[in-house]
Amino acid sequence: MTRSNATRTAVATLVAGTFLAVSACGVGGAEDVREGRKTGEVSGEITFRTLQLKPKFTGYVQGVIDAFEKKYPGAKVRWEDVPGDGYNEKLVADAQAGALPDVVNLSTDSFQLLGDRGLLADVAALDPEVAKEYVPGAWEQFKLPGKGDGVYAYPWYVTPEILTYNKELFEKSGLDPARPPTSVEQFFDYADKIAASSGGRYSAFMADPKGRLPGDWQKMGVPILSQAQDRFVFDTPKAVEWVERMKDLYAKGAMPKESLLKSDDINQLYGGGKLVFGPGSPGFVKDIRQNAPQIYAGTQVAGAVTGTLGHIGIYAQSLGVKKDTKHLDAATEFAKWVTNGPNQVEFSKNATIYPSNAQGLADPRFADRGDGKDAETVARAVGAEQLRSAALDANTPVQWTNQVGDAVVREMQKAIQGEQDPRTAVRKAQEEANQLLAKSARK
Repeated sequence: MTRSNATRTAVATLVAGTFLAVSACGVGGAEDVREGRKTGEVSGEITFRTLQLKPKFTGYVQGVIDAFEKKYPGAKVRWEDVPGDGYNEKLVADAQAGALPDVVNLSTDSFQLLGDRGLLADVAALDPEVAKEYVPGAWEQFKLPGKGDGVYAYPWYVTPEILTYNKELFEKSGLDPARPPTSVEQFFDYADKIAASSGGRYSAFMADPKGRLPGDWQKMGVPILSQAQDRFVFDTPKAVEWVERMKDLYAKGAMPKESLLKSDDINQLYGGGKLVFGPGSPGFVKDIRQNAPQIYAGTQVAGAVTGTLGHIGIYAQSLGVKKDTKHLDAATEFAKWVTNGPNQVEFSKNATIYPSNAQGLADPRFADRGDGKDAETVARAVGAEQLRSAALDANTPVQWTNQVGDAVVREMQKAIQGEQDPRTAVRKAQEEANQLLAKSARK
C-alpha cells in the first residue's frame, strides 16, 4: 500500500547522521566553489561514478560510454563504480578534498547533501530547454528549497509504487480482486475482513510503521509540515485515527506480530502464501516470479493506494554535475546522454527500472499489458501510468530524516501494542520530531 523502503531508497539510503557529519566537518559552500564555464567544445577527460552497477551492468554502461566517445572523439570518460557500503562517507570525503567526480550518481538524499552545499551545477540554467525532456515529477524533484527554479541534477532511473496482492487469498476473504483498495481507510477495511476470515493462516500486510509513515498520513490528508516548512504539524485527528486502526488490526492478527518491531523477509512470507499484500515495488513481482512461481501465477497488480492525493510520489536516481568541473560541456552532454530516452529504455531491459525521460517512458514497452494475466508485464504498464502523474507532494519531506522517522516509529509501536493511547503517541511523536528538527537547524 505504501512505498517500500526499497522503492524509496532505490539503490542506497543516506543515513541522517551523514548530514550532521558533513555540517560538523565543514564541507565548503557555494561561495567556496568556482563555477565551471562552457566553451562550446565537448572535449576533455571526465570522471563518471556509479553506485554498485558492476559487474551485472558492465556491458550496458560501457556500451553507453563507448557510443558517447564515438560521437565526441575529443571526450574521454573514466568510469568508476563503487559499492553501496560507505557511499555516503565517500561522497563526504571527496567533497572535503575537492575530489568529487565530474558526473556522479546520486540518490534523493545524497543529492540533497551536495546540492545544499552548492557543490552541484544548476543544469536548468546551463540548458533551459532540457526540462521538457524529462517527466515533470522527476525534473522537479531536483530543485532545492530557496533556490528558485534551479535544478541541480539530471533525473536518471525511477522506481514507482504499485499495489500487489494474492488473488486467491483476496477471494477467500470475500473480497473482489477486480476492486483493490484506493485509500488508506479502505485498505484497513480490507485488512479487517482478511483478519476475520483467515483463521490465523495468513495475514493482510506487514505492520512496518517506518515504511508506512509518513506516506499513509499524506494519503489520508494529514499535513506533515507547517506552511513555512519549519515544524511538524501531523498531530491531527486523522493521524490518531491511523494509530487506532493499526492498533485494532494488530490485535486482530491482520499483521504478523513480529513485523511491528523488526523487518521480516516480506518476499518469503508473500511467496509462502502467508501474506495477502506484497511490497509495492515492480522489482518484487520479478522476484516472486523467479522464487515462488505458484504464488506468482495468482499475483494481481493494481495502481498504488493514493488516497486524497490521487497520485504517487517519485524517487529517482540522478546524475549530478560537479559545479567546478574543468570540462563542463563534456560533463553535461554526457549526463544528458546517459539519461536520454533510448539509453534509459535499454537500461530498463536489463533491470526493473523506469525512465525519468519522457521519450523513454512513452516507449510502447511501458504501455503493453499483454493479455492482462502476466503480473510482471502488467506491473510494468501500471508503474509507467503512475509515473506520468507522480508529484512531489507524495514524497517524504527532506525534514523527515531517519532520526525523525525512528522517533515517530517508537511512539507508534508503543501505541499499537497497547502500551500508550494513540492520541498521546501522536502528540509525543510530534514533540520529539520538532525537537530533532530544531536541533538540526542549529547545527
